[in-house]
Amino acid sequence: MDGRVRRGAVLLVRLAVVALLAATGTGATQAPAPGQAPPAGPPGAGVPAPGARYAWPLLPPPEVAAPFRAPGHRYGPGHRGADLTGAAGQAVLAARAGTVVFAGPVAGRAVVSVQHDDGLRTTYEPVRPLVAAGAVVRAGDVLGRLEPGHPGCAPATCLHWGVRRGRLDYLDPLVLLRPPHVRLLPVPTPWPAVALVAGVLP
Repeated sequence: MDGRVRRGAVLLVRLAVVALLAATGTGATQAPAPGQAPPAGPPGAGVPAPGARYAWPLLPPPEVAAPFRAPGHRYGPGHRGADLTGAAGQAVLAARAGTVVFAGPVAGRAVVSVQHDDGLRTTYEPVRPLVAAGAVVRAGDVLGRLEPGHPGCAPATCLHWGVRRGRLDYLDPLVLLRPPHVRLLPVPTPWPAVALVAGVLP
C-alpha cells in the first residue's frame, strides 16, 4: 500500500509541474505579439556576399545536403529547393528583408514564407515559427527554430529552403547567394549606324 501511495504522490507532483509550466509558458517558445519586432539574428546574420542580394538562412554557412533539381515541367518531379544541414533548435534567419505571409503548419510540417520586394518568395521548413503572418522582417532576423525530421534529408536535421516567383515558378535559392554574373559582349564590327546617328560615338 505504501508503494502505491508513493507512486501516486510522485504522479501528482509531476502533473502539477507540467500544469505550472504550461500556465507560465516556461520551456515553450512563442511568436512575438503583433507589432513586436522579430528577434535579431546572431552577428553576421543577413549580410550577403559582396554583390549578392540574399544571405544564408543558417549560420555558419551550412553544407548543402541536397541541391535544387528543377522539374521537367511545372507539375513534374524534382527538388524545389535546397536542403541545408543544420542542428535542432538552430535559428533560421530571413535571407532578405520582407513581409511574413505565412507561418504555420502545412501537411504536418511547420513552414514560414516571406515575400520580398523583388517579387520572390522564400520558404523555410520545418521551422517552429517565432514570427506571425504580417510581420515585417529585416535580413537576418530570426524567423524560428529549426526542427528535425525533414523527409528525404539524409542528416537528422536540415532546412528545406525554397524560392519561387509567382505561384509555380521555383528557382534555385543558392543562385541568390552569388553576385550577378556580368557578361561582356564583343564590340560589333562595324558599329551600328543608329549609334553613329544618335551621337553615341564620336
